[in-house]
Amino acid sequence: MTDAIVARRYAHALFSLGQAGGAKVLNRYGDNLFAIGSLLESSAKLEQALKSPVISSEEKKKVLQALFKKINADPTVRNFCFLLADKERLACLGEIVACFRKLLDDAKGIIRGNLTTAVELTDAKRGQLKAALEEKAGAGIELTFDVDASILGGVVLKVGDRVLDASLRAQLAILRETFKRGE
Repeated sequence: MTDAIVARRYAHALFSLGQAGGAKVLNRYGDNLFAIGSLLESSAKLEQALKSPVISSEEKKKVLQALFKKINADPTVRNFCFLLADKERLACLGEIVACFRKLLDDAKGIIRGNLTTAVELTDAKRGQLKAALEEKAGAGIELTFDVDASILGGVVLKVGDRVLDASLRAQLAILRETFKRGE
């Protein structure tokens, strides 16, 4: 099986356990997994150690135990990660976290996206844009904001696999192509 399929199955299993316990339990599982995921992202050595086939599952469990103390992990999440260690599936942990986040977002009706602008936006302007996008989408939106001066002006919005490029750079490229064709 590919890692993506394995990750999806494990994420669905933990998600189902959380749903059985209610929204509060589901959110707690999510918070714990996201904390573990962010620790993995911040430390390449930690991620490498958990993925390494040379390191035994018992040693990996000791490393995980230290992480769990740091984030005050739920016993179910702790046991879930220990199961992953026993089954040699810790290499999929990052993908499992991403799948779980997607399942949790779908359950809450949240859409995640990224908005890139040429200049830094004020908090008030960010709030206005977020509110307008939520109204258009008819769902809650979690936006991350980036600044990229190379777009010159306008915005580039990425939501899921869709991209809306309303940047000045894109408009100039379209205009350039129009002139090339002689229209």
